[in-house]
Amino acid sequence: MGVERTRVVVVGAGIAGVACAAELHRAGIPVQVRERGRVPGGRMASKRFDGRPADLGAAYFTVSDPGFAEVVRGWAAAGLAREWTDTFVAYSAAGRREVPGPMRWAAPRGLRSLVEHLAADLPVVVDRLVLGVEPGPTVDGEPCAAVALAVPGPQAALLLDPALEAATAAVQAQRWSPTLSGVLRFPTRSWADFRGAFVNDHPLLNLVCDDGDRRGDRAPVLVAHTTPEFAAGHLAQPTGAARAIEEAVRDLLGLPDRAEHVHVHRWTYAKPVDRAGDGTYHLDADGIGLAGDAFGEPRIQSAWRSGHDLGRALTARLTRATPGP
Repeated sequence: MGVERTRVVVVGAGIAGVACAAELHRAGIPVQVRERGRVPGGRMASKRFDGRPADLGAAYFTVSDPGFAEVVRGWAAAGLAREWTDTFVAYSAAGRREVPGPMRWAAPRGLRSLVEHLAADLPVVVDRLVLGVEPGPTVDGEPCAAVALAVPGPQAALLLDPALEAATAAVQAQRWSPTLSGVLRFPTRSWADFRGAFVNDHPLLNLVCDDGDRRGDRAPVLVAHTTPEFAAGHLAQPTGAARAIEEAVRDLLGLPDRAEHVHVHRWTYAKPVDRAGDGTYHLDADGIGLAGDAFGEPRIQSAWRSGHDLGRALTARLTRATPGP
């Protein structure tokens, strides 16, 4: 067999795709990760503003899975992750109250740095748009041993040949909701400490995080995530929602000053609405695997577990299928 036939192609360099590729690479199975964006990260996205990163996608992560805890210990040892807070506030019609919960972790250099750390030794090709996955399996006409699609179901559905019936049915069953993320930089920190806030029953806001507290540098930066309903009306032109997001945040927190800069990022597929089946991944007889947090709770930990488990399942299948010396 040529290297193309023995290689596994992983589509998507978010944490699920990288976790999947890491297991294959560890087992000595040739693998290549293809990412249509300029950098790895997926929904663990960070963007720099005046040299400072701000998290645009996931707001934090929690840890309860022993395997994921081991990964987190590695991040912490490298200075990439830190415990942030176990208490948010919640805003509702009844007022403001503190809400205790699990310890939430943050990344001083941005959550994307955690994915980059996991992908450091992996063959990741960025700016590589995959156009189609067909029976064989083949990816853009190249034969491979298996394909792992670690992207939201609606995006995977655009790539799959309908002849790949099992995978097509699995991705078409997924439902996702959108959001807009607004990064707001203010002249000064004019709000009381709150770390993060769940916003209930609000027509626009769903979550607001103090990015300066989350990052640990006390920068006057807030990141707001909108409701799916508000986002759905602004997906065509997300920048047009900047003023409304800013006004809603200022009203919620009673801020006197306008933001100096507002950046809005669109997430058409921000969060899976329903769990996709009972397992942590999909792998069918056609050699098509699917991974991501759609196979669990919408959490970073779930996405890692899904990719990790798919990588191990592919390793077991391909090792059995490979003839001995």
